[in-house]
Amino acid sequence: MSDVSPARACGIDFGTSNSTVGWHRPGVDSLIALEDGKITLPSVVFFNLEERRPVYGRQALGEYLEGYEGRLMRSLKSLLGSKLIKHDTSVLGTALPFKDLLGLFIGELKQRAEANAGRSFEQVVLGRPVYFVDEDPAADQEAEDTLAEVARKIGFKDVSFQYEPIAAAFDYEANISREELVLIVDIGGGTSDFSLIRLSPERHHQDERHSDILATGGVHIGGTDFDKQLSLQGVMPLFGYGSRMKSQALMPTSYHLNLATWHTINALYSKKSQLALGSMRYDIEDTLGIDRLFNLIEQRAGHWLAMEVEASKIDLTEQSQRQIDLSRIEAGLTAELTRALFESAIDGLLVRVRGSVRELLNKAGVTEQQVDTVFFTGGSSGIPALRNSVAAMLPNARHVEGNIFGSIGSGLAIEARKRYGVSSL
Repeated sequence: MSDVSPARACGIDFGTSNSTVGWHRPGVDSLIALEDGKITLPSVVFFNLEERRPVYGRQALGEYLEGYEGRLMRSLKSLLGSKLIKHDTSVLGTALPFKDLLGLFIGELKQRAEANAGRSFEQVVLGRPVYFVDEDPAADQEAEDTLAEVARKIGFKDVSFQYEPIAAAFDYEANISREELVLIVDIGGGTSDFSLIRLSPERHHQDERHSDILATGGVHIGGTDFDKQLSLQGVMPLFGYGSRMKSQALMPTSYHLNLATWHTINALYSKKSQLALGSMRYDIEDTLGIDRLFNLIEQRAGHWLAMEVEASKIDLTEQSQRQIDLSRIEAGLTAELTRALFESAIDGLLVRVRGSVRELLNKAGVTEQQVDTVFFTGGSSGIPALRNSVAAMLPNARHVEGNIFGSIGSGLAIEARKRYGVSSL
């Protein structure tokens, strides 16, 4: 295989929060710029009602925040493995199948990558989580099949898959000097994926690596779940979450759960939901929170609030506290968020993450003392409580941080070159 020719195929890391495209070219960074010179394209589509067109990535978020009328769609990857994928959604007054929505976004990734690469791609290695769906192999396979179908429909002739943490491992392996037993910890927007793999400089150029992969595992917990718990514990009480009815029962939680979850926010704006909330208001002891909720619904500020919560999560990885200014909902209203509150909110999720890592080690027949390196990647891998939680399990392992948004895309580019060879152009 030529070392001076570019690869024929690309690798696509279609992420819950951000996406990248990798193309292996000798001596050049493999990640292709997708928006304003940046390697990531936020996995967001905004259907601009005024101009009747879809826009993507940072531009989509910008137009939404500027107040353009339309529909914002985010966390698109979470549709895979869900029942929603077989249904339609209303966009610009017409019914759009959710599969076609995925096709729009992944097609945009392909088009931008080809424009910047100056060539077309007909072969692709797509990253996938270890589990799209926990403990349901049939639904998991259906999710992969759906993604393959979407990729072929937008023009890829050859489509194959690689586990995202395995791809990250190949990216890390390109820069090591000795053999290591490595735990890859990939915490993305929608899933936490783990791989235990033996890496070395000598193995890096081998095409067959199956025997080096000791175990893979994962759990359906990611950045959007951390956002959700931070929102429920730190913000939603201001909007009536936990309010008592006159019967002393708690207010139903479904409205706040929808508001704290990206792809269900729009459900709160439906007439049915607002009528139910209106009738419930008469049965609530203290109506302050639900009245704020009505103000938020009237402004359709749910996605704005979700972005503020996400920004708070990111800031709390470096800071001990952050304030969200909610004066657009009510004059003088703020949400005071602290790292301690955030860590308490996500503790139950971290227990499940640790359980998944322990299960992985047991499956591989490896003790916690035998792991040489923990390699962290994925947009949510920087959360201190998560890192400390996993690191405490592995007392002898050194901790390495990859390109949290780029390691998987780079690894997929390496895999695409191995599978499909180099270009003759």
